[in-house]
Amino acid sequence: MTDIKSLSLSELTQEIKKLGEPVYRAKQIFKWLHERGVYSFGEMTDISKGLREKLTEEYYIPEVIIEEKYVSKLDGTVKFLFRLYDGEYVEAVVMSYKYGKTICISTQVGCKMGCSFCASTLAGFKRNLLVSELEGQLHTAQNDIGERISHVVLMGIGEPLDNYDNVVKFLRLINDNDGLNISLRDVTLSTCGIVPRIYDLIEENLPVTLTLSLHAPNDELRSKIMPVNNKWGVDEAIGACRVYAEKTSRRVSFEYTLIGGVNDSKECALELAGKLRGFISHVNLIPVNEVIERGNKKSTENALINFQFTLKKHGINATIRRTLGSDINASCGQLRHRKKQDN
Repeated sequence: MTDIKSLSLSELTQEIKKLGEPVYRAKQIFKWLHERGVYSFGEMTDISKGLREKLTEEYYIPEVIIEEKYVSKLDGTVKFLFRLYDGEYVEAVVMSYKYGKTICISTQVGCKMGCSFCASTLAGFKRNLLVSELEGQLHTAQNDIGERISHVVLMGIGEPLDNYDNVVKFLRLINDNDGLNISLRDVTLSTCGIVPRIYDLIEENLPVTLTLSLHAPNDELRSKIMPVNNKWGVDEAIGACRVYAEKTSRRVSFEYTLIGGVNDSKECALELAGKLRGFISHVNLIPVNEVIERGNKKSTENALINFQFTLKKHGINATIRRTLGSDINASCGQLRHRKKQDN
């Protein structure tokens, strides 16, 4: 059977033609799948019973089901553990801002990248998420909270550019006027630095905000905490980001997780400032999440503030990420890891 929700409108139109149905049915079905996010053909009430039966025989809609849900008493952040059609799990987080709701979604079941501070790799890598499962996280979360989600961050479990084709197709689908109609300027894609795919993304002409998970200013230090750096070093990754900013006229962000005694010194801040001079960028400083299995410790508040001060003093725009959902462990990876242990 075919995953119908992963089809573009043009692909769906061809399938409808094969079924001997008029082509206008494709847009009706597309809107049910992508605007309303239904998981059953039976819910498509403006489609004939006969066509619904044909669809049920030939196609399926992979469900993204809420397995667990946690709501922060501090700020209303909602964390979901989703169960997929094959019994695997991923996580997503919905956060509230002045401009509306933002969802941080997963792109893979697990992650191959092996970053030393991250919980996403603890339960192992299983597979890429389908296009339908990427979008399904939005639909399931949006239907549950009863509010429109207007901004998307691809920064949950997995490396988005390691699931490149599905992620790009997902971006085009959520941008479709007959779907969720989300502006791609309201989408942020985070990568650990798969350099060839950054150049591929430039050619897609998708005005998303690119974020590089940098976390260290030099190869020696970054390679210790991020194995991907052994393949594409700091200068090469930042160089690709410079090209992205030039070609797209979009500001590039750099995620920098501060680990106490590892990468939070003034020397690191000075070196980082030197690397980032000369193009539109922003540094998002993040206190490390103290995952028990990783053993990393947060930087002191003074170290965090001093790091930011040093960057700003040398002309680099830097902010400290506001912590949301701290009472529900809102950073990704921990729920999936615990669920796999329980099973």
